Amino acid sequence: MSGHSKWSTIKRAKEATDAKRGAIFTKLGNQIALAAKGGTDPETNSTLALAVERAKAANMPLNNIQRAIDRVADKSAAQLQEVVYEGYGPGGTGIIIEAATDNKNRTFPEVRTAMTKNGGTMAEPGSVAFQFTRKGVIRVAASGEDALLEILDAGAEDAVEEDGEMVVYTAATDLAKVREAVKASGLEVKDAELQYVPNNTIEVTDPEVARKIMKVMDALDDLDDVTNVHSNFDIAENLL
Repeated sequence: MSGHSKWSTIKRAKEATDAKRGAIFTKLGNQIALAAKGGTDPETNSTLALAVERAKAANMPLNNIQRAIDRVADKSAAQLQEVVYEGYGPGGTGIIIEAATDNKNRTFPEVRTAMTKNGGTMAEPGSVAFQFTRKGVIRVAASGEDALLEILDAGAEDAVEEDGEMVVYTAATDLAKVREAVKASGLEVKDAELQYVPNNTIEVTDPEVARKIMKVMDALDDLDDVTNVHSNFDIAENLL
């Protein structure tokens, strides 16, 4: 891949130690409810199956998962819609914000405030997105050339070793198929989701810019309606 942002790695570490489990479950529940619009049976809806698997990996109670799925059929429940916002962070970094909301008049001002109060600015649709490509991203608990060959044989477009794992990239439409093929090869899949992957990254070496970037990313990620945040920054290891 041309670029791999550090944010996804940082976010996983943040979630692993985040005491606000309820907030994480809210985001996961929203992702499940959106996916369930394409069908409420994970056996026939691969997007829903992936969302449920991610929720289970985060130890989300099964009752919560089922309630999120049932929300689609509940006519009395406010229905969610997926929205995507674009913006610029400190240092000219590009940011894409995915949200699930039942009220865009609430969500957009919250996103805009989180951006502007922390050194970011909102951008017009399309002005940032061209710097990213929608990809399937799979984390595999494996390393070495043999694992790489297995992953490529499973249909992946590319894979890079990072922190003792393989980060695997697929076409957006091939995510579920490649994930299943990787699992069938005997390798352990730790996570799989669609992401906006940067075509190129912006290297950040200034400690103050790095601090400001993390501040705006954390502010966005802390919003209940926001399901995912993507950026093209690459902060130097010694600044993390």
